[in-house]
Amino acid sequence: MVKDEELFAAIQSNGPRQDEAIAQLRNILLRGLSQSLNNRYGQPFQAEDIVQDALIRILSSLDQFQGRSKFSTWAMTIATRIGIASLRRKYHQDVSLEAFRNDDGYSIQIAIDGDVSSSSADTSDDILQTLQQLIDTELSDKQRMAIRAFLSDFSTDGIAEQMGSNRNAVYKLIHDARIKLKEGLMRAGVSAEDIYSAHT
Repeated sequence: MVKDEELFAAIQSNGPRQDEAIAQLRNILLRGLSQSLNNRYGQPFQAEDIVQDALIRILSSLDQFQGRSKFSTWAMTIATRIGIASLRRKYHQDVSLEAFRNDDGYSIQIAIDGDVSSSSADTSDDILQTLQQLIDTELSDKQRMAIRAFLSDFSTDGIAEQMGSNRNAVYKLIHDARIKLKEGLMRAGVSAEDIYSAHT
């Protein structure tokens, strides 16, 4: 078995040493993804297909590895992104963005740590109510739909597909919406410090 610090060099080599290193990396990714992503979004996770896709991406991107972390850590980060994107697509495939067009029943849900003080929880509730109101009143229809979907963990690609748009356009839509919300929060007297302290 190749040591982790030698894995990158072994994968770049040829012959049996490379085959052994790729097989070892595959096992690392399979074990890591099975543990970290199983039952995320309430779904069982089949890691095999994701690992195959991840290996292809990793092997074609070796020139991007800069050695700032362990090679296996860098590879796992790529595999995890691919796995999360796949789970998001499956989770949202039967959900239409139209559900986020109207105000009916939509509210921002952010988990509050059980250890926070009651005053922090009250502050957090106030901030979320302000944010909810800003989303309802300050954004265009497209911005509102995109930001609600984004806050509900839709992938950018999933939003783009349903809107008949592309990733860059959705990034711009969400970016502009966030600027409007930030300005609205500032007008309401809510600072970044207030938001941080409400959750600490």
